[in-house]
Amino acid sequence: MAQEFRKREEEEELIRSFEEILKKKSSVFFDLEAYETIIYYYLDRAKHKKALTAVSMAMAQYPFSTELIAVKAQILSNLQQYDEALELLEQALNLHPTDIDMLLSMGSIYSLQGKHEKAVEIYEQALTFSEEDKDEIYYSLGLAYQSQEDYEKAIACYKKSVEENLNHEGSLYELAYCLDIVGQLENSLSYYRKFIDEDPFSAAAWYNLGIVCNKLESYEEAIEAYEYALALDENFASAWFNMGNAFMNQLKYTKALEAFQKTIDIEGPSPEVYCCMGAAYEGLEQYDMGLKYFQKSTKLDSMYDEAWFGAGSCLEKQEKWYQALHFFNKAVKLDAQNADYWKAAAHAEFKIGNTISSISAYEEASQLGPEDKEIWLNWSFIYYDRGEYDKAVEVMLQGMEEIPDEPEFFYRIAVYLIEGGKFKEAFNYLENALLLNFEGHTVLFDFFQKQETQKALYKIIDQFRKDNPS
Repeated sequence: MAQEFRKREEEEELIRSFEEILKKKSSVFFDLEAYETIIYYYLDRAKHKKALTAVSMAMAQYPFSTELIAVKAQILSNLQQYDEALELLEQALNLHPTDIDMLLSMGSIYSLQGKHEKAVEIYEQALTFSEEDKDEIYYSLGLAYQSQEDYEKAIACYKKSVEENLNHEGSLYELAYCLDIVGQLENSLSYYRKFIDEDPFSAAAWYNLGIVCNKLESYEEAIEAYEYALALDENFASAWFNMGNAFMNQLKYTKALEAFQKTIDIEGPSPEVYCCMGAAYEGLEQYDMGLKYFQKSTKLDSMYDEAWFGAGSCLEKQEKWYQALHFFNKAVKLDAQNADYWKAAAHAEFKIGNTISSISAYEEASQLGPEDKEIWLNWSFIYYDRGEYDKAVEVMLQGMEEIPDEPEFFYRIAVYLIEGGKFKEAFNYLENALLLNFEGHTVLFDFFQKQETQKALYKIIDQFRKDNPS
């Protein structure tokens, strides 16, 4: 612990010295290791322009360092300066044509540009030169094929990557994803069990089986596989984390928390694990604790939109609408393409009384997630609440275009038409609703509290039951 603290202090002192040099525009000599520390310090904090300054200064002192060239290309790529990055790599590859890191960087940039065939060509070239790191090259090659939706070739590459390195998490995850896409995941269980047959004491083999079982929603089998992996390696952080997620899927939140805490004990805190712990506390209805962990997540990574949303969700469940809206809006800013975020913000706006903002947010949500029935029901309810029954019906009809046979839509339109005095039209929708889902008629009584109205509705429903015996 003391050694780690000293190391952090030394790093901070080095960064202070470097930034002082930048301010004074003075020249200085750092050794290569110091430059690498400075560069990765900025990269870890997504300060790409400062990282670019640092790597350019380093290359002035160490012009033939292939690692610096590869890092500079990566930074240029992060800044979307793809042509400059490729030009730099091409120049370097003229001198070092078999450098695997630079070939991988070049392939990655071509993929980012959408030139996947060119990326495949580069990765295949890298394979001919490589004695080591073949797992990483096959992984990159698999991603390039996957981007072209050539899942069979991607699967073949991921399998080769896993055969080279049973612990390659990226390949294992993408392999399961591609097998799922092509409908072969369940049939591939024997492939994963083969590794266990070859080495039953391999923690990685059991872990991989757990991933597939989890993907197949066989959570009990997944947990059992993770437990075997952990019996063989109790510090296998990814196994603890994935087991926590499997417990979450079983709604066993206390056990999930224990697994997530183990992950932190081994690896240290991370935004993702804190976010998962927040979700577990939310599941336990311990909303203050949930909020605490979601906020811990955002402190580690202010761009982690799921954590901002989770914090808002905990506040929403406590009916703290103003505070919830603040967090939902943060989530929307970070991911404006997420229908759930817009829907949550819209609901909070409505609860506060900001109906115009609420309507606007529901409009956005409906475009992003038209298949979500709650969006249409909640949006139409705003107009119902304002007595604008025709407008409420209009919204529901839009929703019906997206989800044509949703019984609740027919019931809701019937409600709005009854309130608007259009009884004949309402009866037609009510009849269709009863045909689609007779048991769902109880929703009507949530809207009509008067006993005489309930009696009239019950009479219609009872007559329908007699006319349409099951």
